[in-house]
Amino acid sequence: MSDRGRHVTDDQWVERDDDGFAAGYADPDGYGYGYGDPDGYVTGEGEEEYAYRSDRRRDPRRARRPSHATGYRAGTPRGPGPARRPPRARVSRPPMRLGSTRRRLRATVVILCALLVVLAGRLTQLQGFQASAYAKRAEKQRTNIVTLDAARGVIADRSGATLAQDVDARSVYGDPSNVTDARAVATALSPLLKVPVDTLVTKLLGSGRFVYLARGLEPAVGKEVAGLRLSGIGVLEERRRMYPSGSLASNVVGFTTVGDNGVLVGGGGIEGAYDRLLRGTDGVRRVEVDPAGRPIPSGSSREKDPVPGSGVRLTLDRDVQWAAQNAIAEAVRTTQADGGTVVVMEPATGNILAMADAPDYDPNRIGAANPATLKNRATQDVYEPGSVNKVITMAAAIDRGLISADTPVTVPSNLRIAGQTFTDAEPHATEYLTATGVLARSSNIGTILIARKLGSANLEGALRAFGLGSRTALRFPGESAGLLTPSSAWDPQQAATIAYGQGMSATAIQMASVYATIANGGVRVPPRLVDSTTSPDGIVHTTPREPGTRVISESTAATLSQMLEAVTSDSGTAPLAAIPGYRVAGKTGTAERVGPAGHYNGYVASFVGFAPADQPKVVVEVVLDNPRDGHFGGTVAAPVFKKVMSFALATMAVPPTGTTGPKLTIDLGASR
Repeated sequence: MSDRGRHVTDDQWVERDDDGFAAGYADPDGYGYGYGDPDGYVTGEGEEEYAYRSDRRRDPRRARRPSHATGYRAGTPRGPGPARRPPRARVSRPPMRLGSTRRRLRATVVILCALLVVLAGRLTQLQGFQASAYAKRAEKQRTNIVTLDAARGVIADRSGATLAQDVDARSVYGDPSNVTDARAVATALSPLLKVPVDTLVTKLLGSGRFVYLARGLEPAVGKEVAGLRLSGIGVLEERRRMYPSGSLASNVVGFTTVGDNGVLVGGGGIEGAYDRLLRGTDGVRRVEVDPAGRPIPSGSSREKDPVPGSGVRLTLDRDVQWAAQNAIAEAVRTTQADGGTVVVMEPATGNILAMADAPDYDPNRIGAANPATLKNRATQDVYEPGSVNKVITMAAAIDRGLISADTPVTVPSNLRIAGQTFTDAEPHATEYLTATGVLARSSNIGTILIARKLGSANLEGALRAFGLGSRTALRFPGESAGLLTPSSAWDPQQAATIAYGQGMSATAIQMASVYATIANGGVRVPPRLVDSTTSPDGIVHTTPREPGTRVISESTAATLSQMLEAVTSDSGTAPLAAIPGYRVAGKTGTAERVGPAGHYNGYVASFVGFAPADQPKVVVEVVLDNPRDGHFGGTVAAPVFKKVMSFALATMAVPPTGTTGPKLTIDLGASR
């Protein structure tokens, strides 16, 4: 720096360097100031400090910014001492400049272009790639889709009498999205629909655009609801299931319930077993509606007609079913039994003419029915058949040539087997009977003695040949196979009890089939309940008949038939089953009953037989479960058999054969 200096005013002087920048100055008081920025502001002090100024003269109007350094008077000599570190320079901010309008315009244009690109892309996505999807959503919002229920097929008896059919009905539905005051609407509908107000409110406040409020209404009720003109409420035509004869054959025909999407579903019996065939194919109606749910007059409407279900014709005879049902209901009531069943069959065809239960239920009012009655006793309930099973032991022994109808059998008062004493139902001294007498008097001891000649393996084979231990060809819903353990597992006591029908179980339909086999000359024809089906186009499809299976010889069957006639004679156990003018063959059964706790409690009384004995046309079986006012099959079940058989023979116009049965020897005691 040069030593050049120039006195500027009386109170300051300035030294300039070679470049003309101010190097320092002093105020009138002689204080020196240090480095300054280009604008002349002091930033420090020291021995070598100078105050810089810009080339232009310092504006006297600008207020001087004092230095933070300690001043000293100009020209004052300084003594020796350590040099002080100069403070860090303060950097001042440059003055703010106004933004460029051109830059702002460019930025605005870029942002607008970006927004336009985004909008164009979104429009392309909606109009180009998702147009069909949004169109479908819009169509769905304005389209009301209603399922048109197919008419369920008719169930009829063998003569065509209707047992179940669909009838014209109405259903009331709601569109919750178009109901503004749910409680007011529910209050108006409740008296007509017979549905509580709160139930209707809950449905009307739900989600979705369609909900059934009531179904199966009379057409007149639907007309009244339509007359209210309630927003969001509509009426549809539909079909409902009706059973013209009420409880008649309800255990066979079954019932229907409302399933998913309001579709009627078979819940038991033929309705359940043939549900898919009876149901048919539903139709669909698509109607454009306004926001209030009302059809748009000019809107499009598409409809696919439903296809009705096929009809089912049964082998049942409505009249015989009625007689059987009344007879068993009366017997259950008078004997105070837990329940009962009657099976009526044609032995030559296996056709079931009646299958009646007591107690029963009305399928028109299924909601009020006792759940315990919603079954078919003849195919589902198993019981120990007792003495009616003795005919199989006799059949196997006769067919193998081990005995004949006149074979003498000495029957002691009791028989001890493996530590257990066996007796007959009535105490007696030693009796001298024939094989016919054993069957006619229903002797347990005599049957055990004949079964010993036969052997357990042969007895089991005969039982299974007659169909015990397996389900019948009916394949009825819930049908049981009964219980028959292999003979290899029988102990001596079980081998004895099974011979007379205890220690094993069967269903009523199985035991009816056993006697139908004997009545049919030894050929077992599978039971048959459905005669044919009729498709919607009117074509009849006959149910195939399964071939019969020979179980015993024709001569054995004829011998057994004559032996069974002795049961209904005055010397047998069931004279109450005899029908004037007809030859009747049959057998009583009085078996101990297995109660709910698993041990014997009460009895099962039964009678099964056929008529005319020499030309069998009808088989009837009667079973009473736990009768309390009398329990012997010959006194409580045989009279029911007589009523039902007499009616069936008259209905089928079966005349008496005019022959008389053979007089077989029963008791040999008189000759001893």
